[in-house]
Amino acid sequence: IVASNKVYDGTTSATITGTPVPSGVLGSDAVSISGTASGNFATKAVGSNEPVTVSGLILSGTDAGNYTLSLPTLSANITSAWLRVSGLAASSKFYDGTTSATITGTPAPSGVLGSDAVSISGTASGNFASKAVGSNEPITVSGLTLSGTDAGNYTLSLPTLTANITPLGLPVTGITAVNKVYDGTTTATLVTSGAALVGVLSMDTGNVTLITSGAT
Repeated sequence: IVASNKVYDGTTSATITGTPVPSGVLGSDAVSISGTASGNFATKAVGSNEPVTVSGLILSGTDAGNYTLSLPTLSANITSAWLRVSGLAASSKFYDGTTSATITGTPAPSGVLGSDAVSISGTASGNFASKAVGSNEPITVSGLTLSGTDAGNYTLSLPTLTANITPLGLPVTGITAVNKVYDGTTTATLVTSGAALVGVLSMDTGNVTLITSGAT
């Protein structure tokens, strides 16, 4: 019989598989093993090669009274359970040339088992996948950790949020209109030689230009 590895579930229960076979029966003695094997880890905590105590088996057969059953101590792993984070949202923003994102809300653990003492510490920060304008852009959250007595039994699963980056408005200055004598139309002549953009971000200087050739 063997013990199966498991994901942390807040209990010491272990799953035992295989068919129990007696080892050490002498001669033609009639001895067999009855019952259903059950197991318990020595502790509920995450760990490798954790000892597992077996129970639930007994000896049967005509010669069973001549033997004492020695149940094995098996071993298996308990791996950490995923703990999700809820309660966070990301704010949309105007393009600012960076991937920084503003995270709002209070992070709360989701998936804590039983009465385990687990909480979330730190301050959530976020980054868009790209600085470019777009809708429902993915945001990676960081800056949070698990704390509490039972934190070591969990692995924190941080959410991927989404928000929008909208275009930044750029005012144009330096364009003037020329006075004219009435000519029965609404057309106006523009002077664009002094035209300039206002508000181009420093990291985009030289990468954004104003084309005035089509100004009417």
